[in-house]
Amino acid sequence: MLSLFLAQAQDTDTIQRKKMDEVIPEAPKPITKKLPEEKKNDTIVKTDRYGFRVGVDLYKLTRALYDKDYKGLELVGDYRLTKKYFLAAEVGNENKTTDDDRLNTTTKGSYLKVGFDYNGYENWLDMENIISIGMRYGVSTFSQQLNTYKIYNANPYFGEVPVITSGNKYNGLTASWIEVVAGVKAKVFNNVFMGFSLRLNRLVTNKEPDNFKNLYIPGFNRTYDGDFGVGFNYTVTYFIPFYKKKVTPKKVEIKKEDQKK
Repeated sequence: MLSLFLAQAQDTDTIQRKKMDEVIPEAPKPITKKLPEEKKNDTIVKTDRYGFRVGVDLYKLTRALYDKDYKGLELVGDYRLTKKYFLAAEVGNENKTTDDDRLNTTTKGSYLKVGFDYNGYENWLDMENIISIGMRYGVSTFSQQLNTYKIYNANPYFGEVPVITSGNKYNGLTASWIEVVAGVKAKVFNNVFMGFSLRLNRLVTNKEPDNFKNLYIPGFNRTYDGDFGVGFNYTVTYFIPFYKKKVTPKKVEIKKEDQKK
């Protein structure tokens, strides 16, 4: 009898529990919102190389092949001082015969130009191309030989005065000038660059012979009867790296207002 009573009591308790579960609903489970996963950006480390670049002006070197009155050689070089600035220099020697309306002269001498270039081109990754603007200060020492000359005839009725052969040589002449330089250098393959530059010159000092003007100045080029001149070179250079610097990418700051959005 006792066992039967206990079994009935257990059944009654089970029924009551089922009723209570039906009456009282289960507590809702907390809703958890998943935050979007942060995307990991792959940082690309850029490396800038610093060193010395040296080469030759192909224009002056090859000009003698088609101009019998010219011989010249120019060596060019630059050193990367900062990310954008380069120290630059050119040194050369020229031998040029100039045939003017009244004069025929031969100029021989050497020159040196020093200054800087600013690279305005923003390279990608390991590119090392240059689009630059810069300045130079040039000095030249040279001699002038007066080969022939003509005396101006104010009365052409008697005909032109024949050409007079001179051969007088004037040594110890000097000149200095300022150049504005715009140029391009492109890396064609491993450490080898091709480039060209345009130059606008203005004389600062100019020591001339007593009886005629300097028609041509080594490094400055033709004077065009004034203080201004123009120049051009076409170069091939080789880069000698000394060391490298890693470029730290700029961090983009996100404002709090943008984060709320």
